[in-house]
Amino acid sequence: MSNDWLTMSMGDLGRGIGAGRIDPVALTETYLNAIKAHKFQDRIYARLTEDRALTEAAAASRRAASGHRLGLLDGVPISWKDLFDTAGVATEAGSALLKDRVPERDAEVLRNATAQGLVCLGKTHMSELAFSGLGLNPVTATSPCVNDYDAVSGGSSSGAATSVAFHLAAGAVGSDTGGSVRIPAAWNDLVGLKTTSGRLSSKGVVPLAARFDTVGPLCRTVEDAALMLSVLEGRSAVDLRGASLKGMRLLVLENGLEGARGEPLSGFESAIGRLMDNGAVVRRVHSPIVDEALAMSGVLFTTEAYATWQNEIEAQPDLMFAEILERFRAGGQFSGVDYVRAWQRLDQIREAYHSAVAGYDAVVMPTSPIMPPIVSRLLNDHDYYVEENLWALRNTRIGNLMGSCGLSLPTGLPSTGIMLLGAPMAEERLLRLGAACEAVLA
Repeated sequence: MSNDWLTMSMGDLGRGIGAGRIDPVALTETYLNAIKAHKFQDRIYARLTEDRALTEAAAASRRAASGHRLGLLDGVPISWKDLFDTAGVATEAGSALLKDRVPERDAEVLRNATAQGLVCLGKTHMSELAFSGLGLNPVTATSPCVNDYDAVSGGSSSGAATSVAFHLAAGAVGSDTGGSVRIPAAWNDLVGLKTTSGRLSSKGVVPLAARFDTVGPLCRTVEDAALMLSVLEGRSAVDLRGASLKGMRLLVLENGLEGARGEPLSGFESAIGRLMDNGAVVRRVHSPIVDEALAMSGVLFTTEAYATWQNEIEAQPDLMFAEILERFRAGGQFSGVDYVRAWQRLDQIREAYHSAVAGYDAVVMPTSPIMPPIVSRLLNDHDYYVEENLWALRNTRIGNLMGSCGLSLPTGLPSTGIMLLGAPMAEERLLRLGAACEAVLA
């Protein structure tokens, strides 16, 4: 059965542990052995936390045996993106600037997960300082896409996604500032949840742009995403039973279709057709204010990112991947006046946007308008790198700009995803809709 465990959902593993069919120690050892034997181990995991994992699994095993489990996911092994602090273990955020940075305590979300019995397998690779939607990182490692080993896996939670997609973790925790959970989820055929800013704690999480940074899970199922949300914040999980598409109103944001390439567009339209066949009501609209917000992305994201990291970057710029360095430095061209005015206007746009979409259950579009680009060309063609990075992030960034929660689901066409955006702090409602969609699209 151990090989079957590697492909099971977190929920099913938890139910197996509760029924006495799966021992958490054996489960954790199965994952650790699979990681060590995998040809992409060093491109997915930055470092394992084997001693911690086995200790946590042993405790979960004792609780299961005595009938005192902490919750459904008690004893289930997951991975953590390498920007979540782990006590006594290096947390370097994919950058040589932070080499040998060892925090003294766990990030708050990791403490919450540990308190619910989840097992920490290790830390996964990522885009440098989380500032790319591609997942290309020649400084540390570039994780391969599960559907094309020559292509990037999406960023910045690249290793988080591939740890699940290659069956080297039951689930993963990543972060999303402009798409960093949803893009790798889409390109690796996973479920990715972007939470609303402030929903989950960012204490002990290496920042990029704090006003946009969010924490979110990458999983195999919507149920797993709901369960992960509950343990990361220490609340009960939303009940997904009875979720239905009948009468659900979906708004296709045509801004996200413009320029979309063949496969992502085909996957999206096929998914929309199936949702409509099962009762969803769909309307399409183009929003000029969304285009206006997207045009302000440079000043909003890069200014804060550069302000956060300027001192460290300029002290040792030669340590950085040139493309990431250039993107950070672009934030230095804007003034404080530019930044404040952009935020003032974005607040106005957010109010107008949420008023306009309030009558719909979700705004939908392709998660990314492009497919995963090839690593070799990204490394050797500067203009191509810049263009593909901007395209990769175009649709997901809308969710961050509007302050929405978001969910990416596989469409059935490899490396394409459909993204649902919900109202701020409405993750439970979004997850129920996602469960209904998943039942149709799976």
